Amino acid sequence: MAPQREWLEQDFYKALGVAPDASADEIKKAYRKLARELHPDANPNDSAAEERFKLVSEAHSVLADPAKRKEYDDTRRMFAGARGRGGSGGFPGGYGTTTGGQEFNINDLFGDGAGAGAGAGGNFSDLFGGLFNRGAAPRGNTTTRNRRGNDLETETTLSFKEAALGTSKTITITSSAPCTNCHGSGAKPGTSPRVCPTCNGAGVVSRNQGAFGFSEPCSDCRGTGSKIDDPCPVCDGDGATVRTRPITVRIPPGVSDGGRIRLAGQGEAGLRGAPSGDLYVVVHVSPDRTFTRSGDDVKVTLPVSFAELVLGTTVSVPTLDGSVGLKIPANTVDGRTLRVRGRGVAKRAGGAGDLLVTVKVAVPTKLDDAAVEALTKYAAAEKASGFDPRANWGTS
Repeated sequence: MAPQREWLEQDFYKALGVAPDASADEIKKAYRKLARELHPDANPNDSAAEERFKLVSEAHSVLADPAKRKEYDDTRRMFAGARGRGGSGGFPGGYGTTTGGQEFNINDLFGDGAGAGAGAGGNFSDLFGGLFNRGAAPRGNTTTRNRRGNDLETETTLSFKEAALGTSKTITITSSAPCTNCHGSGAKPGTSPRVCPTCNGAGVVSRNQGAFGFSEPCSDCRGTGSKIDDPCPVCDGDGATVRTRPITVRIPPGVSDGGRIRLAGQGEAGLRGAPSGDLYVVVHVSPDRTFTRSGDDVKVTLPVSFAELVLGTTVSVPTLDGSVGLKIPANTVDGRTLRVRGRGVAKRAGGAGDLLVTVKVAVPTKLDDAAVEALTKYAAAEKASGFDPRANWGTS
């Protein structure tokens, strides 16, 4: 998303309550906390909370993206430097300030001669227009692109098997969405927006002040490049309304805890038919009592008896989609891991990981007299055979 003019007026760090040098994790935590507190579902009919929710969402969409955050910081830093050199105040009209009784023109920072600042013979309006994808002056019937909607983020929780095998989840979000009455155009059904006659659809107008030229948003169409004579009564001409909607998310097999799934065009609606942002679904995977995961392999600990390890046996082992027979060879040592190929998590490139089964002796906590007698005889026979479990143990 190209830089927005609103970046000059909005302090996204302040909106999230974090420092300008906050880490990505601090930004994420602050956003999630505020999103829960300000969500429209938690604040019904509270317009102030709704506006803050939108601001917090926009702040997160910019600061959570390293490229957007750098662009935002650079843009803010450039204009902060301009204010510092030219005095206090904002950038109204032609983006100049007044200091000490003399008018300060931000173009002076970049020069107006050959090889200076924004380019030979150019002015800062050219640079400003380039930053915001807008030319310095309207040309022909070029139409300003309306602002793309903000990206949104939500969360869902899956069981271990759902994450490993894939599933579908229906989530509910409350956000700005294209108006269903005007289909996002902002105009009353049966009518259409028309090209703004003041800016000829460019969204900006230019004016001269002495030797300098300036471009600024068209006040007649508010920078959109179009005018709506008969606004949609549902969205008041914005082309979007805040509503709650269900969205079905298809979870691919093998998604990991903390993974993000992108749903293109399911984020906040753009202004007057502009493209919607994207929705990112952060996946949380609940721990499982039986299975753990290592990459594409699934791990399980199998309780066995001492006799089963010594004599060997075949046991039934659970998998992600049923069970499988596993042969335990005779004289298997406690803690050995046996591999069942192809019964792990599906791989993106095809195939699947393996099921890793670690055998662990389960010691009985209570034996009857017959079992104690038999075990005592076995211990004696074991010793008579010369077996010493601690042979060569404890020596260097």
